[in-house]
Amino acid sequence: VRAVRPTGCRLVLLHGYPYHRGAAYLAAVFPHVYADVGLALTHTGARAGAVLAEVLELAPFGKVLFSTDAHGLPELYLVGARLFLEALDATSARWVRDGAWCAADAERVAALVAADNARRVYGRGGTVADDTLADGT
Repeated sequence: VRAVRPTGCRLVLLHGYPYHRGAAYLAAVFPHVYADVGLALTHTGARAGAVLAEVLELAPFGKVLFSTDAHGLPELYLVGARLFLEALDATSARWVRDGAWCAADAERVAALVAADNARRVYGRGGTVADDTLADGT
């Protein structure tokens, strides 16, 4: 991770489960590292919300990316997207209810993780100025 940083290359850590907390930590401490939660959510099913919450507790919101991580059967894309949406809805609703987030924060984080971060990192609509989001603000 340190050797790549001077090159300007962004690293997106994929397939982190069951080491998703480690990936989230690396995303927090290295400006060029991002964490993708796709495989973690797809493989944890009903516990997807707990896994997503663990990632969001450590990684800056501007550095977490969603993917379905599906391959093979087309149905897996739907399963991955559905698990993510349910996990994100449940986690953000709980944090809003507990007073950790306001509703506007929950909406902003959802937009970042669901699409905006990936667009920025992969050059599909974000701008270089958008990298200020990488610190979680």
